[in-house]
Amino acid sequence: MTIAASHTALNVCALTQLTPELGAAILAGDEQIALFRLADDRIFAVQNWDPFSGACVLSRGITGSRGDEPTIASPIFKQVFSLVTGACLVTMDKQPVAGASAHLVTYPVSVDNGRVILHLAAAA
Repeated sequence: MTIAASHTALNVCALTQLTPELGAAILAGDEQIALFRLADDRIFAVQNWDPFSGACVLSRGITGSRGDEPTIASPIFKQVFSLVTGACLVTMDKQPVAGASAHLVTYPVSVDNGRVILHLAAAA
């Protein structure tokens, strides 16, 4: 399904297939993406690749919050990232792997008729 000339919408799953407060990893083309359904049914999507460990593990992280901002903590070194912006909020005194940004890529996600829709930039 195409939503705009430069974006593609991927029908991922039913909202009810995602367990609140737990992540799920999906493969969209060659990108691993971590989806999170929060207790209030908000859905967030970020890259699954952890820039501090170099492993695709963020879908197994621990959800939480900093004030009103939902977060995910890496299961490896416990860095904390915003699920809204992808910003690394706590580095745990570590540096990302060489050449990597400390911040996560985020992806727009919506729910339409009970289905989780991931919005990706179309390949150029």
